[in-house]
Amino acid sequence: MIDEFKRFMKLESAGGILLMIAAVLAMIAANTPLSVYYDQLIDLPVAVSVGSFEIAKPLLLWINDGLMAVFFFLIGLELKRELVEGELADPSAIVLPAIGAVGGMLAPALLYAYFNYGDAVAMKGWAIPAATDIAFSLGILGLLGTRVPIALKIFLVSLAIFDDIGAIIIIALFYTSDLSMLALSVASACIAVLFVLNRRHVVSLAPYIFVGLIMWVAVLKSGVHATLAGVVMALFIPIKPREGSSYSPLKDMEHDLHGVVAFAILPIFAFANAGVQMVGVTVDSFFHSVPVGIALGLFVGKQIGIFGLCWLAVKMGLVKLPESLNLKLLYGVSLLCGVGFTMSLFIGSLAFESSGVNLLFDERLGIILGSLVSGLAGYLVLAAVLPRAGEKVAD
Repeated sequence: MIDEFKRFMKLESAGGILLMIAAVLAMIAANTPLSVYYDQLIDLPVAVSVGSFEIAKPLLLWINDGLMAVFFFLIGLELKRELVEGELADPSAIVLPAIGAVGGMLAPALLYAYFNYGDAVAMKGWAIPAATDIAFSLGILGLLGTRVPIALKIFLVSLAIFDDIGAIIIIALFYTSDLSMLALSVASACIAVLFVLNRRHVVSLAPYIFVGLIMWVAVLKSGVHATLAGVVMALFIPIKPREGSSYSPLKDMEHDLHGVVAFAILPIFAFANAGVQMVGVTVDSFFHSVPVGIALGLFVGKQIGIFGLCWLAVKMGLVKLPESLNLKLLYGVSLLCGVGFTMSLFIGSLAFESSGVNLLFDERLGIILGSLVSGLAGYLVLAAVLPRAGEKVAD
């Protein structure tokens, strides 16, 4: 299990660095003469039709609704594996990151609401600063090398998984449009078929993928966000091999998808969504209540929520810190969790871009600023408090 975790860490760290490069390239493309081609690319109409049935969307929405469904599918696979036989299978090991995740979602949302209460349009973005970007945060943590104790990495990964669960629930409950009962009925039928496949322990992935694609289209047309189909499908992929076999469909698919998601899907998403045009941006743009609420939610809300609740739980004796951790390290990683890039951009697209409302602000300013400051502050704090080679973690 430790070897698998180290491989996962190495892959996510490299993916985080690639994410940074993709975001920078998007900013360059959006603020140079290339902006014309950048806009044409993300607005490129793409249609798939079979007879009278058609799905027509600009390329940006195919990325956000389609490619990100694969990302959420991978999250679902990781979640199931962790719950069945991973770090989340031991209840005593998940209490601290679970407590931190609750605080890390609640405090940023409340801080955002404080700055935007009374503005019905702006309040649609309350969940934007509640997310943690595992690829970016692990990428920054990876820059600190072997000084980082494995317990700190496990805490960050576990917290991010709970964070993803919270984001999935938020998307399902708060970012849906008018529901189509016909489409939901088709999706429900697909879930029933996936359940039967799982109960019969069908290990071939082809039937799951075929039914999953139908379910994705149905969910897309239902008004519920299509990425949730990826999570639901993942929960039905068998993890245990047949008797006498070592082949695990879930682990095999998870292994195959990690590289695709880390090195293709997430960088493509970042490139398509991080292109903030700075032309015409004024000081007032940065001080609009939406980007201010997001930036402070990520930088201030995350550290207060995560570190505050974890510190309280430790002081009350509800949970103990692992031997290789101390409160200084916990504070540093709480800062690092303010990097909310990928999931924050995604929720922002659901809250604002997809609504068709012509807004006077750009929430991406707050996401980029809050994530940048959080990442830098977290790195500097951890670099200062992490033990040097041969040193033990101080209490």
